[in-house]
Amino acid sequence: MRTSLFIGLLMLVASCNLSVKPKDFSQITIEPILEDPTLEVRAIAIEGDKLFYATNQNRYGEWTISNRKWRHLQIFEADSSKQSFRAIARNQGRSYVLSVGNPANLYQIEAALNYKLVYQEKHEKVFYDSMVFWNEKEGIAMGDPVGDCLSIIITRDGGNSWEKLPCGVLPKVSEGEAAFAASNTNIAISGNKTWIASGGKKSRVFYSPDKGETWGVFESPIAQGLPTQGMYSIAFYDDEIGVAVGGDYTKPEMNLGTAVLTKDGGKTWGRIGEGEEPVYKSCVQFVPRMQGKALVALGKTGIAYSKDMGRNWKKISEESFYTFKFVNDTTAYAAGSGRIAKIIFK
Repeated sequence: MRTSLFIGLLMLVASCNLSVKPKDFSQITIEPILEDPTLEVRAIAIEGDKLFYATNQNRYGEWTISNRKWRHLQIFEADSSKQSFRAIARNQGRSYVLSVGNPANLYQIEAALNYKLVYQEKHEKVFYDSMVFWNEKEGIAMGDPVGDCLSIIITRDGGNSWEKLPCGVLPKVSEGEAAFAASNTNIAISGNKTWIASGGKKSRVFYSPDKGETWGVFESPIAQGLPTQGMYSIAFYDDEIGVAVGGDYTKPEMNLGTAVLTKDGGKTWGRIGEGEEPVYKSCVQFVPRMQGKALVALGKTGIAYSKDMGRNWKKISEESFYTFKFVNDTTAYAAGSGRIAKIIFK
């Protein structure tokens, strides 16, 4: 009896986690939840029943999905009256927002909307792009080089303090290699593994197998060579399957070398979608539960969908957004110029 009950429970758990066959999305519906033409929203996070955003004009906000209520906050620092936030992450009930430009300010925001500065970096070249937590204690943020390596800061105490990695432990960057603060998705993680997408004249994938303790770098065949080209966004479905998108924002209709795929954890990459969509895109995500086969990429050039790991794409909307996050396999929240919206894929 106990054996049968145990087997039954295992089957129930397994059935709840089964992947589903990729769906044939062909259109979307959009429900605006925030409209403000003065905002450029490039960083959102979703946790439980709440959506969080960080943007320009010192702005931070929280939206409760169930009761549709907003809370907003403006963050001011004595030497930073005009801050633009393009990175946000959640950890242990707190938000962390990171500004671009000099100085770079990283704030910890409590549930009561109290905030404090937990890291600051001053340098004429400082420009941070993306941030994520591996677990409750450890997190990482990355930015453009101020020396001969990417700027990488790490916390090991839950976000209360951050330290910058010295260039001696990181691969050197090439001339003109940096990153794009386009969607807060330059960093992808899976377990202890971390991938960082660079862009510009050189566009590669920096890799750590151990939460930032050691680093290597892999080549990428994405379009590169100009300051406006390269990877803008990277995502991993698991330890092996990953995708990156980008292109050239000054040539948004270019459809060669705008998306790449790996099936070996980032060691090797191949181009996908050559000669068709996704053209230039600033954010890519795997659709949840669809076996790593279904992808959505979006940007100023609209929204594109693939159900076969990027071999074939179709444009399902002309709507322009910078970034988005899935909450399930048919629903996402997206942000862009002057708005945040709920998207239903059909």
